[in-house]
Amino acid sequence: MVTKILIADDEPGMRKSLAIMLRREGYAVSESASGQDALAQLGADVFGVVIADLRMDPVSGLELLRQVKQASTDVEVILMTAFGSIESAVEAMKLGAYDFITKPFQQEEILLRVRNALEKRRLKDEVDQLRAEVTSAFGVEGIIGTSEAMRELLSLLPRVARTDSTVLITGESGTGKELVARALHSASRRAQGPFISVSCAALPEQLLESELFGHVKGAFTGALAARKGLMEEAHAGSFFLDEIGEAPASIQTKLLRVLEDRTLRRVGDNRFIAVDVRVIAATNRNLESAVRDKAFREDLLYRLNVIRIHLPPLRDRMEDVPLLARHFLIQHCGRLDRRLEGIAPAALDVLRRHSFPGNVRELSHVIERAVALATGTMIEPHDFPEHLLHPPAGPAPEAPTNAPPSTPLKETMSSVEQEEILEALRVTNWNVSRAALRLGVSRNTLRYRMEKYRLHP
Repeated sequence: MVTKILIADDEPGMRKSLAIMLRREGYAVSESASGQDALAQLGADVFGVVIADLRMDPVSGLELLRQVKQASTDVEVILMTAFGSIESAVEAMKLGAYDFITKPFQQEEILLRVRNALEKRRLKDEVDQLRAEVTSAFGVEGIIGTSEAMRELLSLLPRVARTDSTVLITGESGTGKELVARALHSASRRAQGPFISVSCAALPEQLLESELFGHVKGAFTGALAARKGLMEEAHAGSFFLDEIGEAPASIQTKLLRVLEDRTLRRVGDNRFIAVDVRVIAATNRNLESAVRDKAFREDLLYRLNVIRIHLPPLRDRMEDVPLLARHFLIQHCGRLDRRLEGIAPAALDVLRRHSFPGNVRELSHVIERAVALATGTMIEPHDFPEHLLHPPAGPAPEAPTNAPPSTPLKETMSSVEQEEILEALRVTNWNVSRAALRLGVSRNTLRYRMEKYRLHP
């Protein structure tokens, strides 16, 4: 669709010469001989850019600008005048003018201003569309939370979605890594393409290789016909590799080629096939430790870890539990055709006291069970499984006398966190911004953690 330009100038020669110039450049142009007529045209049609003379009677260019911006902030306005002054330019900018140009001007000068104004409009439209898609994806699909960790995640995801970079999503099982991958896909320029996911731990090595890259006829016993791999099927879309830390060495080597050259080779074939696919990988393992243990290729980790997003466990954002619980209540009531009014305060207290080792997935299952079994109009504590109501208690079994003393969980978690932060800082040569991006946190959060653990170059 061609964006329309409106020229408002009471000087016919200037108005018509400017219109001819813009039409030669391929723009759709309308003309107005006064500010009043311009307002009437703006009310009847949609314009992307308005070029208006500052001095017109009875509606001046500034008044036209003011009314345009009150009606729609989407229209970009360029004011022009033969009597330029700093005061006029400042006032125009305060009112929201895109630019201010003094007559006479060179043809290339006005064309550049128009191109830039239209580019700003185009980018704003893309951002608005992206925001709508992201809001839809995140709200409907359940990436929900008001905790600091979730606010940081939600502010990061739209920026990552705009890029085509490879993403590594880390976090414990059940934190919603595939959910984030799908949200990134749905908010990206590849949204109309396929989203295909494969778990590297779900299939044996030979079958996984065939599933990912395809095979030719006769490549192995049972290969009766050539078959496309799932990475080929994901062409022009996104490919999600779950549990990438479990990928066998041979698969890692082939994945590295896809990331480096954007080509793959089917099993039993000598030809390389070009693929256009964005790779999003996820793991609940510490891949840096796996690299040190020679269980994961270091070069593959670097290729995957262009942008890292870390999902915190639910126990670290317990303030989000009531919001998530209500979301799952609505979701499961609709799926199971049940009508419940809500979750009783006592039941919410039970949820808040539980540590949720299975994370968001466990909370969803708990609410699904309660919705299915509830006998009243509200979910009550007795609708929850026994282990939530009466957590197992009692002394832990004694450790053997020759065993080293155990480390408290809090200290262990802190140690792991320090190691992750140190690794990111070392890899980025202590660049805080790049390290924060790799870790999937804000600069302020990373600086706070660095001070907490006294981490300095």
